[in-house]
Order: sequence, then structure tokens, then C-alpha cells
Amino acid sequence: MAVDTMINTLVDGRYRVLRKLGTGGMANVYLAEDQELGRRVAIKVLDDRHASDDQFVERFRREAKAAAALSHPNIVSIYDRGETDGTYYIAMEYLEGPNLKELVRQGTPSIRTAIAYTREILSALRLAHRRGLVHRDIKPHNILVDAEGRLKVTDFGIARSGPSQMTEAGSIIGTAQYLSPEQARGAPVDQRSDLYSVGVVLYELLTGTVPFTGSTPLEIAMKHLSEVPKPPSRRRPDVPPDLDRIVLRALAKNPDERYQNAPEMDADLARIERGLPVSDETAEAATAVLAGSGTEAATAIRTAPVAPPRSPYGPSTYYDYVPPVRRRPIWPWLLALLLLVGAGVGGYYAYSKIQDELAAAKPVTVPAVEGQLVTLARENIIKAGLQPLVHRQANADFAPGKVFDQSPDPGQKTDRGNTVTIWVSTGKPLVAVPDVVGKNEDEATTALKVKGLRVNAVQIYSKDPVGTVIAQDPPAGQRIKQGSVVRINVSQGPKPIVVPSVIGQSFDSASATLSAAGFLVGRVDVDSNDPAGTVVGEDPSGGSSVQPGTRVVLSVSKGPSTTAVPDVSGLPVGTAQAQLQNAGFKVSVQKQDTRDPNEDGIVISQSPQSGAQAKLGSTVVIVVGQLVSPTPNNDTTTTPGETPPPPGPQTP
Repeated sequence: MAVDTMINTLVDGRYRVLRKLGTGGMANVYLAEDQELGRRVAIKVLDDRHASDDQFVERFRREAKAAAALSHPNIVSIYDRGETDGTYYIAMEYLEGPNLKELVRQGTPSIRTAIAYTREILSALRLAHRRGLVHRDIKPHNILVDAEGRLKVTDFGIARSGPSQMTEAGSIIGTAQYLSPEQARGAPVDQRSDLYSVGVVLYELLTGTVPFTGSTPLEIAMKHLSEVPKPPSRRRPDVPPDLDRIVLRALAKNPDERYQNAPEMDADLARIERGLPVSDETAEAATAVLAGSGTEAATAIRTAPVAPPRSPYGPSTYYDYVPPVRRRPIWPWLLALLLLVGAGVGGYYAYSKIQDELAAAKPVTVPAVEGQLVTLARENIIKAGLQPLVHRQANADFAPGKVFDQSPDPGQKTDRGNTVTIWVSTGKPLVAVPDVVGKNEDEATTALKVKGLRVNAVQIYSKDPVGTVIAQDPPAGQRIKQGSVVRINVSQGPKPIVVPSVIGQSFDSASATLSAAGFLVGRVDVDSNDPAGTVVGEDPSGGSSVQPGTRVVLSVSKGPSTTAVPDVSGLPVGTAQAQLQNAGFKVSVQKQDTRDPNEDGIVISQSPQSGAQAKLGSTVVIVVGQLVSPTPNNDTTTTPGETPPPPGPQTP
């Protein structure tokens, strides 16, 4: 393999070239270190093949001048430009992240992310268009992603100020999949052509593919002119209808039916983010696109007419004169025949050589080898007359040994013998496990997922604060395959213990029992009929499981309280019972015979007496009269052996 002489050289006495980053259509890009400022930059150096071409030199200078005039968070910054060793260079901001094409290959982003990315591209174009610049080659390959996930538009190599003709030296400038119809026709373009390309990029972000594909750039260009795009929701059903309408309006064949400027398209995307409908103009334009508005015959692509070759000979002239027949020896004829045969063989050989040279000079089509095993991919590239250059790199989406990317893209034309670079997967990349011990569970999970690792969180009893990661496996720093599972042990606090039941114990005894079990003790004195100092309640209750160190509040009796016994003498038994119970006493009823009907069911006496102080909950005995029938003989004399009746109250 040829050694790149640029490596380790000093460009313009300032930029030390470290390594090659890539190759473009007219320049090579290197990573270099700015010796004055000590920062890394990307150096784009015009290659030797184009350095002597005034047209390419002018385009290269135009890129530097155009991009240097644009200062925007979503545009790659230009630091310097100049001339060195007979060629030209641009020093620009170096971004370590991938381009948008590589991100899409890893998987289509969410709808919200696709909208956000598109709005960043429109923000960059808004400034460029305001300065009168039309980019003319908006595509995912020219949109880089920095370390913070922000998009940056680069490669203003074919940008022009204001409307311009899209042909240079008879060729169409731009990439076929992202060309606007007017670019495909070679017609003048303006900022609306960039918005068409943004529509193609948004379509690819949503679906993972471009709206128009083909085996050759010419076929793709024809489709831009003549084919109606399918709504993105046909390929991805969760795309909302209004987002379909935005994409379709951006892809209108007629520039007048498209968005007229970047802010107008951005406003519709902002409405989608807020859950609002798109503008009426967008809905009408999308309907017109689906109806085939602006489509035209594919033959509208301009090609230079080729005049049919004209013969250098004039018409034959015939003469009436016939020469006399003369006899000659046969050997001259044989010699002439041999000479003719020799001339024919020589001519055929010369013709074959010329055809071989012409075939060698004719551009060939780059084959599509993505997804193929490296051995098959190499064979197909060699069969196409090109040279394979293999880079091996980890890739999570492709099995080891399979091609996951190539440059140039399939279908492009390139000179026979040129190099096709292919990237072959070595399997899922290895990542270093981050140290998450001591972090809370959410922080640890985020740190692991950022590395592409899966998380198995296991709750463990521990004295550490709840939610803290106390251990991990594999340990920090170990390199494992992306997508592997990392176990983290998360503290759920100390193991719960059972609260002992202490109701009925004295406070001192209950407090000692709880303290010995590892609990804090609180006290609340309450009214109770239990003896003073007796525990009558606890919270949390006995038998429940709580964390060690939990505060258990004990309700402690103040001792029974006393109150005056109400006077219920002379009241019916039911009324007397109700009054005593309402006053907080228990009632015991005793019957006493009476011959007085007025005392029947009436409280005759009570104990304790009315007004006496008694403890709440104590028992008050009431004596209630019970009427008995009088004896037939009022004589109280008893016969021998007869038991006299019990004494009772005497009626006066």
C-alpha cells in the first residue's frame, strides 16, 4: 500500500498532519494539530489531480470563502485557509462524532429526534440563505454530529451565491439521491432546492431509506422528475399524517409548491412538536404532490446532442473505361493475400488494444457490497475493475466478517482501478464498564446505558442509603461487548425487624424492651381507666415489620379519673341506667319487693350516693322496686314452722 506523504508533514508551517480521515470528490481530509493554538483541526487539502484545474481550484476557494463567512452553532467552523506546496487547503473544526448517514445506518431515530435533527439543519440553512448562499449538496454525509449530539452542516464546496446554473463542465453537481428536480434538469436553483434535499433527509431519518432509488444516478434523477414519492407512513406506520404532509410539500416537483424558505418549514415542524396541525398551504401542497403535480417525462434531463458521424469520403465515381485483361503470375496474388491476412491480423490486434484502452478509460459502476461477507465483497469489487481497501471495525448491527459500509456509495461512477473502501464488522464493540458504585440507581443506569450496556438492578439489604449502588459486576474498567448485562446491587436499606408488643406493660419496661430491639421510643400520655403508667397503645403496632431505628410512640395511661355520681333515685330503671352510663359508669340493678305500686320499676336507692366522687368506669348499684301481691291475711302472726316474710319497707 502506498505511503501517504502528507502524514507527519507541517502544512503552511503551522499544522502538523497526524493521520488521514477520508477522501472526497476533489480533496483529502486529514487530522492535524495546530502548532500555535495546540488544538486539533481537520485539514482539507485539494488533491494533486485537481490542484492544476482552475475550475476545481475556484470551487475549493469558494467553499472556504463561503463557509468562513458563516458563524452558526450548526455549521462547521472554518479557522484558516491558504496555499502550501503548490496546492490549497482549508483548516476547519474537527468533530470526532459520526455523520448523519452513519447514525441512520445504526437505526432510524425516534420521530421526535428526527424532527429535532431536521430543525437544526434548517437553522443552519436559514443563516446561509440569508447570506445569499445555496448549499446545493445537502445530504446526511455532509451533516456531522458533535460530542454533544448537535448537528453541524459542512462541505460548502459547491455552494453558490444566489441562483445559479447547476452544470459545471457539462456535469450535474450534487448527489443523485438528494438532488432536486431542477438540479436533475440542470436548471437554475435557489434556496428551495436545499429545502427539497432537506425533505429527502427527513424522509430518510423517518424511514431509513431515501424516497427514490435506482441502479444508476441517471435512473434516480429521472425518478426525481417523474415519480410521485410514497408518504413516509407507508414505510413507517407511526409517522403522523401531518408529518407526511410536511415531507411531501418539501418534495414537491415544482419549487413554487414547496416551502419557500427555511423558517416556513421550521414553523410547520414546530407545530408538530406542539401537537398542532400544519398550515393549510402545506396540506394543499401535499395533496397536489400525491396527485402527481409537477411530474414530467424523464427525458427532461438535459444531455448534450451528439451529431452522427459523417463519412470523410465522397460518393464513388464510376468510369466507362475497362482495362484489357492481362495474364500475370499467381505468386504475386499469393503474396498479396498473405499481406492482407497479416494486415487483418495486425488490424484486429490494434483494434483490440484500442478497445481495451477505451474500456479501461471508461468509468465503471461501484457495486453494492454492504451486508456481504468480506471475501465475496472483495471478489465483486475486483470483478468490477476496482481495488478493495478493507478496514475492520466493531459494529453492533452486523455479524463479524460482514461489510457494514462502503465508499464510494453503490451505483456511483468512478474510474477503473480506483479504490473502494469497505468497513468490515468485527462484531459488537468492546466498551469499558464505568464505575457506578456509590451513585444512585438512576445515575448508574444512565451511565451504563450511555455505554450501550444493559442493566440488571438487584435490591439488597444494606446499611447504605436507600437507592445507592453498593456493588457492580463486571467491575469498573473491564472491557466487555456492547449490549452485555451489568449487575448492580442497589441498597434498599437495613433489613426490617418486628416491633415487639408491649401493651399492658409499664412504660419503663416497654421502653427498655423497645430500646434493646433497636427502636427509638416516644411517649404520649392519654386518659385511660388503666392504672397510671401502663402502656395502652403503640405505633407502629406490635408485630409489624419496620426498619431498625424507627421511632415507636407509646400511649401511656394517666390513670383512672373520678366524677360525681348523678342522682337517679325515684327515676324509672331505664332512665336511671341511661344517665349513669352516659356519665361513664357501669350499672348493676338489684330488685327489691315492694307492695307499693308507685315503687314498681322505680329506683328506690343507689350506691354510691348521688354527688359522691367515683372513678369513671366504676359500677353504681341501683335498687329497683318490684311489686308483689299482698297476703290474704294482714295478720303477721305465723304458725309454728312457718317462715316469716322478709322485712320490707313499711308503708306509713
